[in-house]
Amino acid sequence: MASEITYAEVKFKNDSSAPVVKGPPETKKPEQHPQKYPLWLPWLISLLLLLVCIALVVVLLDRGWTCCPKGWRRFQGSCYFLSTDKLNCVKSAQNCSGMGSQLVVISSKVEQDFLSEQTKQTPNRVNFYIGLFEDKVGQWQWVDKTPYNVTAAFWREGEPSPGHDENCTVIYVSEPTLNNWNDVKPNTQHHRICEAAAVIV
Repeated sequence: MASEITYAEVKFKNDSSAPVVKGPPETKKPEQHPQKYPLWLPWLISLLLLLVCIALVVVLLDRGWTCCPKGWRRFQGSCYFLSTDKLNCVKSAQNCSGMGSQLVVISSKVEQDFLSEQTKQTPNRVNFYIGLFEDKVGQWQWVDKTPYNVTAAFWREGEPSPGHDENCTVIYVSEPTLNNWNDVKPNTQHHRICEAAAVIV
């Protein structure tokens, strides 16, 4: 008996005579998000922070790095002490020297304005010795030998008095104007203003 032969047709997937070449795997593209701020904004913030830092350094160098002893008042590059007790002219000068300072030498209108305001602060006082003396009749001299300039002086009207018996100078607090210097006798007791250079740390 003859055996029966059965044929079947079989198909294979991707059956091809050409070799299959695989390419690189596809990379997933990052999702695009809309930008929330302009590109220049971080640069602007950085610049502003830098300017703030520079401003702080300038302020600290101007104010924070100079100091005065307790009870003294700072203005520009100097420290000022306004006494509450009274001494005569010579002892006032000695007292300031003993504190490493001198009776104040007023060299500008802004300094005169500052001191005039300070003398009006509480407690109420009347006269303050400053470092201006009459060396010879009509010849005024600052305690530190700074040349006396009559155009930068702040005498009250009618001052200084003629003669040589009033050869020390005070700021007369009751005078409402900046011209408040008054010459007085050296043995009279008044308050004093001492001046020292501010300490730089």
